[in-house]
Amino acid sequence: MRLFSAGCPVRLRSGAAVAVAAGLLTAGLAAPAFADDDPPQTDQLWINEPYEQTLPLATDGGQPQSRTLGIGLYHDNENFTVTDGRLTVDVSDLAGVAEVTWPDNCTPSGTSAVCDIPVVPAIGGDYEDQVFLTVHAADGAEVGAQGRITYEATATGGPDGRLTAPHKSFATTLTVGAGPDLAIDSVADIEDGQPGDDRTIPFKVTNMGNESANGFTIKLYASYGLTDLTRYDACTYTTTTGNDYAPSNKALCTFDQVLAPGDTFELPEPLTVRLAPHALNERLDIDVEPGGGAQDLDSENDYTVLQIGADNTADFSVTGDTISGAAGETTTAELTFKNNGPAWFGNLGSGDPVATVRLIVPEGTKVTGVPSGCSPRTLAGGYYENKTGAPRYDCSLRYWVLEDAQRTFAFSMRVDTVVLGATGAVSIHPAFGEFGEYPFDFDPDLTNNTAVLAVN
Repeated sequence: MRLFSAGCPVRLRSGAAVAVAAGLLTAGLAAPAFADDDPPQTDQLWINEPYEQTLPLATDGGQPQSRTLGIGLYHDNENFTVTDGRLTVDVSDLAGVAEVTWPDNCTPSGTSAVCDIPVVPAIGGDYEDQVFLTVHAADGAEVGAQGRITYEATATGGPDGRLTAPHKSFATTLTVGAGPDLAIDSVADIEDGQPGDDRTIPFKVTNMGNESANGFTIKLYASYGLTDLTRYDACTYTTTTGNDYAPSNKALCTFDQVLAPGDTFELPEPLTVRLAPHALNERLDIDVEPGGGAQDLDSENDYTVLQIGADNTADFSVTGDTISGAAGETTTAELTFKNNGPAWFGNLGSGDPVATVRLIVPEGTKVTGVPSGCSPRTLAGGYYENKTGAPRYDCSLRYWVLEDAQRTFAFSMRVDTVVLGATGAVSIHPAFGEFGEYPFDFDPDLTNNTAVLAVN
């Protein structure tokens, strides 16, 4: 079962569990789109670096806790092989703020180091950070002290044989702080789920800060295909209906215990969820925050998203219509999208429409009324100035459809010229299909993804 992830999971704070457009697994990575038969002969080297990090002071005269910064190189064009990456890391601005421990693939010299990256991946591949710096607050540093790590990089490859990352464009700001830092242990995704399964989710929170958390809250957002969250006395449970956002099951849990620096918390009993009969590509968002209005030192590690895939299918289909009329008459054509289930589907990471219903207007007719959500296009998919009269229309669905969802797009159409047997094409496409037809690999029957609009 493939876990669908159009973009990285976005952070969902209080309120409805919304899905918005996001980048790839690491912020800042964006893949250009181009036709397979005309790859660009350009390439660019980039540095992926953490934007900022807070470092806690020491606790009770001990050593301050360390943080790990993951940095890496990548490039744009997968048609080129890029090797011999050299990442230059400058820590001269950290004097009195933080100290750095260099990894084995970095050669330090004074306040900088050159780190070797033998193979630089393309953005289309599986990116992973290649350089890991260990940093901690310097002796005598005070709360609020700041310093920057800056990065430069070169590599061998590309159209000219050498690539250079944009100069003075990449840096990490380190800030010395004091307070609790509640960190959720990493949880592995589940790819082999089955509808009806009960799955146990390992959950552990550790205070990695230098001050106690005087109580804390845990928020759980379970997507529509995850049900029967474990019931805890400390939690309140709600279910959203899905009017504005995809339906979900939520839990808000409040614990009043003190979590001292270094202490770990586990739930009173294991956290379990059930994959509903309509489960497909699900996600469980887990968020923890210190109580009493305390500010968490590192907001990046107190939140995690677990992707849960179920071996299931969602059968998308579209039906056309048959209309008739004499020259000059206007009639209504209804095009209907339906999800025949058994699973629902949602682009919960990217927020992209789950599908586009496309109409190629039949010969001899003109669209005079356009339903909401439909955009005029040229036949090739380009911009069309007028709302009516276009040769093609693309109609976007929401970013999720339930297992029995159905939506009809009603077009007003005038018969300008009677052309016996004229037909227009009706079809379903993934969002942004102009840049490559990515298949609905959850759809077991693609034959019902096309239909016709017949005239006279």
